[in-house]
Amino acid sequence: MASRASSEAPAAGYSVPVPALPRLGRTWYRRGAPYWLRRARTTVFVVLAMALFSLFALGLYEGVRDLLPSTVRVVWDGVQVAASVVALVWGAVAHRREHREALLDPPDPARTARAKRDHDRRVPGRIALGRGLVLLAAPVMPAFAAYVAGRLLFWLTVREYPSEAGARRWLEEHATRPAAQQ
Repeated sequence: MASRASSEAPAAGYSVPVPALPRLGRTWYRRGAPYWLRRARTTVFVVLAMALFSLFALGLYEGVRDLLPSTVRVVWDGVQVAASVVALVWGAVAHRREHREALLDPPDPARTARAKRDHDRRVPGRIALGRGLVLLAAPVMPAFAAYVAGRLLFWLTVREYPSEAGARRWLEEHATRPAAQQ
């Protein structure tokens, strides 16, 4: 029988293994270089995705904007800039509130894995629905892109994800220290 990998071994002084979390694996426990490399990789990917989404939103808006008379364009552009600033702040504040609430009752590792599976299962349907809605939302796509960017920027800059807090709490509740240390 092969020995367990060091990441599968129980944490020092504990009798249960450190649970693996989606996107972070078991690196969340020590928060060393592999953890920060995973967070940096996620950040780079999300920033690139936000840039592409923003370019798409601006391109779609430009198509709608070309249909407007020239005097209305100036006013509409000003409205879009103001709406985008408000939406960016609104997205960040909304995610901050949700994050704070999630930290008050963080999910355990099983609930985190279940939520990830449920999310992955719903994505194709949401993509299909989004394709139809994006045409209806074309006139306000910059504000929508700003809202999404605000949420994602805050998500990328949190100190600890709720899944980490929940896993740490679960580990403390389910771990038993050796009798010599009690």
